[in-house]
Amino acid sequence: MSVFTLPQSEREPLLLKSLSDLVAHHRRHCAEYDRILAASGFSSAASVADLPWLPVRLFKTLELKSIPDDEVFKVLTSSGTTGDVSRIYLDKAAAAAQTRQLGATLQAVLGPKRLPMLIVDTRSILKDRRSFSARGAGVLGMATFGRDHVWALDEQGTVDVEGIRGFLARHGDRPFLIFGFTYLVWLHLYETARAHDLDLGNGILIHSGGWKKLIDQAVSPEEFRERLGRAGLTRIHNFYGMVEQIGTIFLEGPDGGSLYCPDFADVMVRDPETWAELPPGEPGLLEVVSTLPTSYPGHVLLTEDLGVVHGIDDGVWPGKRFSVLGRLPRAEARGCSDTYRSAA
Repeated sequence: MSVFTLPQSEREPLLLKSLSDLVAHHRRHCAEYDRILAASGFSSAASVADLPWLPVRLFKTLELKSIPDDEVFKVLTSSGTTGDVSRIYLDKAAAAAQTRQLGATLQAVLGPKRLPMLIVDTRSILKDRRSFSARGAGVLGMATFGRDHVWALDEQGTVDVEGIRGFLARHGDRPFLIFGFTYLVWLHLYETARAHDLDLGNGILIHSGGWKKLIDQAVSPEEFRERLGRAGLTRIHNFYGMVEQIGTIFLEGPDGGSLYCPDFADVMVRDPETWAELPPGEPGLLEVVSTLPTSYPGHVLLTEDLGVVHGIDDGVWPGKRFSVLGRLPRAEARGCSDTYRSAA
């Protein structure tokens, strides 16, 4: 069942009801959240844009959870590079829901069956505690949606050309999944496919993450897609998500160039000076909302990322189309894929 079905006019009232219920739920069960809302004077919202947001940075400084300690099933940590990390508390129900909805989101482009999977990374990241919470956890999370996994890089981070050849010999004649951080795909898979004439034509690439330390080699999304297309790879889907709203990802549609919101989530762009919601076409700070966070108050979050909404109900999927433009200047680097340099 697709999670990209609701036009904005139908999505808004459903989200307002569910998110307002979550505001009340978290006020009852999280004393810190209740104090924050009491200090702000919030009582009720007439629209999703009126709902009270939390800055994502708060999860680095406060313990925000709406479940008792004995119901904590899993604690997830973010990938901050300064030593401060977000801690996200899940009970069993929340953990199951985020896995289920992540799977439903990816099925929109992968289909219902697990596909053979080529991971553009090195197995050694699973041994490196410094990177495991971010990059390793991201790879492990995606790995559940594939089978017959092959790592494209060896333990030293060098491309395993013969390993990739063997994978393509076994699985290249039918759809297969490729996953990796954006710049690793660019540095290793693209260059290797071009140099060794590898046919990636049946691949479906899921990628995410910025360029960070390799900013001098960054390319536009358009060039990224065009160059990989030369290697036969045309089904390419970027996604945007964060541990503070685990299970919710905003996925690039088949048309490319824009991210779309699943039915249970949405985005808004706010003026960083007035906090007013901005119309399509005007860049500002991204706010992300999701009905998934039930065990902690992460349902309405103001990110430290800049973005712009391109259009509403005018793409291949309904709802808002948007792009992430980068980090707010002076915001902490999240470090999710920078760990490559220390792991490789």
